[in-house]
Amino acid sequence: MSTPNQSSNLLRLREWIVQFPSALVAYSGGVDSAVVMAAVHQALGAKALACIGVSASLAQREQRAAISLAERVGAKYRLLETHETADPNYAANPANRCYFCKSALFDQLRRLAQAEQFGVLLDGNNADDLREVRAGRRAAAERGVRSPLAELGLTKQMVREIAQALDLPVWDKPAMACLASRVPQGVTITPKLLAQIERAEDVLAALGFRQFRVRHHGDVARIELPQEELSRAVEQSAAIVAGVRATGYRFVCLDLAGFRSGSLAAAGELTPVTVSAAGAPTGGLTGVGPDSASEGTSGGGGTPGMIVTPVTVEGRHDRIP
Repeated sequence: MSTPNQSSNLLRLREWIVQFPSALVAYSGGVDSAVVMAAVHQALGAKALACIGVSASLAQREQRAAISLAERVGAKYRLLETHETADPNYAANPANRCYFCKSALFDQLRRLAQAEQFGVLLDGNNADDLREVRAGRRAAAERGVRSPLAELGLTKQMVREIAQALDLPVWDKPAMACLASRVPQGVTITPKLLAQIERAEDVLAALGFRQFRVRHHGDVARIELPQEELSRAVEQSAAIVAGVRATGYRFVCLDLAGFRSGSLAAAGELTPVTVSAAGAPTGGLTGVGPDSASEGTSGGGGTPGMIVTPVTVEGRHDRIP
């Protein structure tokens, strides 16, 4: 049963939506866009369409989950290929990469909205997102995209409460950023690289982890998990190492600093990670390589390929709402 606050905020959202005769929703399957998708479907029915951007930067398991949720709700949806990796500005992976990604998405959606005469194009940004400078939001504003959650002052917590009231199973889903956010700025983004990262993260998902990032550092895969999950990761290190190595990484690193959203988008310099001629990771990572001991020396025992490090770079990037 929903609380008075949940019911009030959901009612406000529906009342905001019905000012439009029809709506096209940029939908990714995250809790924010899922709430918008479900509320628009309830308010406008057949005059609503949820669009899922098909891209190498969105994990296929996330795409499948988004489709499954739309079908559960009964909402109309459509898959739309965005091809942002073909844009040299995006592929160069600059600090404002998200601007080019969102531009590609919203350009496609705007053309669709105009062609099929939708009354408005909506996204899932919430009120908390307005507190941060996000390049992707600028792309949305330039293209006339509306953000009902943000415009109504609905915070992330409020959105999760509405999702509960709507009986959406994603109400407690951790925030998920695109796969390109795992790559240090300046490293070229390619579909092949994104696919490698996706396969590495699939290993963690298959083992039951819900919140994670596999940060790409050349031959090194740096795994971030919540602090409370680190001990379980160590217990399952053999499976993690084998699975992640099978995707093409030579070294597998468990970051002792734990999960931090946007840890590669540091405000200052990124922590350099290189591999020495001898094959041992240097410049911010310590631990073991394929046949090294856990103290970082060559030879000996330890968990093969499991590198533990206290890297603590911080920063922000656009998430998938």
